[in-house]
Amino acid sequence: MKKFQHALLASLCAVALPLLSGNALAQNTGKIKVGLMLPYTGTFAALGTAIENGFKLQLAEQGGKIAGREVEFFKVDDESDPSKATDNVNKLVKRDQVDILVGSVHSGVAMAMAKVAKDTNTLLVVPNAGADAVTGPMCAPNIYRSSFSNYQPGYAMGEVMAKKGHKKVVTITWKYAAGDESVKGFKEAFEKKGGQVVKELTLPFPNVEFQALLTEIAATKPDAVYTFFAGGGAVKFVKDYHAAGLRKTIPLYGAGFITDGTLEAQGEAAAGLLTTLHYADNLETARNNSFRLAYVKAYKLQPDVYAVQGYDAAQILQAGLTAVKGDVSKKAEMAAAMQKMTINSPRGPFKLSKANNPIQDIYLREVKGRENLSLGVASKQLADPARGCRM
Repeated sequence: MKKFQHALLASLCAVALPLLSGNALAQNTGKIKVGLMLPYTGTFAALGTAIENGFKLQLAEQGGKIAGREVEFFKVDDESDPSKATDNVNKLVKRDQVDILVGSVHSGVAMAMAKVAKDTNTLLVVPNAGADAVTGPMCAPNIYRSSFSNYQPGYAMGEVMAKKGHKKVVTITWKYAAGDESVKGFKEAFEKKGGQVVKELTLPFPNVEFQALLTEIAATKPDAVYTFFAGGGAVKFVKDYHAAGLRKTIPLYGAGFITDGTLEAQGEAAAGLLTTLHYADNLETARNNSFRLAYVKAYKLQPDVYAVQGYDAAQILQAGLTAVKGDVSKKAEMAAAMQKMTINSPRGPFKLSKANNPIQDIYLREVKGRENLSLGVASKQLADPARGCRM
């Protein structure tokens, strides 16, 4: 009887072992679940669509796969509403059990996503939101950014405006994380060069009633204005500033989001505006040219910085997960491998900092027609200081 029991146990084990190894194999060869949490309605809707387009374009170039694995998408409209963000991201993590989160545009939403990603050890790639804390105090081996920190374009423009001889400047933005941090980066560089921010004007997000603030700018008579707006708000602000006649006497400068993805709607009001950003439409490289041709062919639209950031979010995942053979559980190993890699982006090659934020060139750009054309590099290989990161 005992011999029979031993034989039966051995037989069961022989069957179980292949099943176990098959299950382990399935974790690395089955479909990767990707949760897209982006704005599909409201002020930032066009930005969310461009990010998704760019992400899916890169996957299409790889046969629709990430690190050789098929992809299944789950989508949530985050509505650019931080108060709904935790519930929305939990729909993807707990209900849909996604392996990877991609989002978002609004910095307040991204902060909530980063907290959930950190608490659950879910892989997150942020394809736009520049909230400094994401790659600062909240940094983690499973959290990456394919875009920028709010500090970077702001800091670069602070240097530019100081070099142009402006001494007294007014800043204007929405009162939220992205605006606050962009102005903070600008002030750090501008005041380091001897400039002074004489007034910081804000209004609640996504309010676009600018008239009272424009009247205040006119009364203050600064040398210039620095601004941070994006999406529909950027369209309205540029048109209102132009209509008020302020550009004739008070030059307007901004982080590049003021004119990226918005030029068609802004029309002549945006002509000649100078901005700083990590991408420009006329970068004459084989990489950028091929990307732009592929994007136009796929979507019948001209790509912008948001499409680039979506594309590079997929590139980061391709590179990192290929290094760990598609095993999404190996977050630390993936992070270590990514520290040695260079992402060949349409914006130009970039590496990731120890906090997983791009170290990249920030371009000075001028609006001509319907394009943001590079006038050269404003800040070479600018790294975010990642203050508070303890990774």
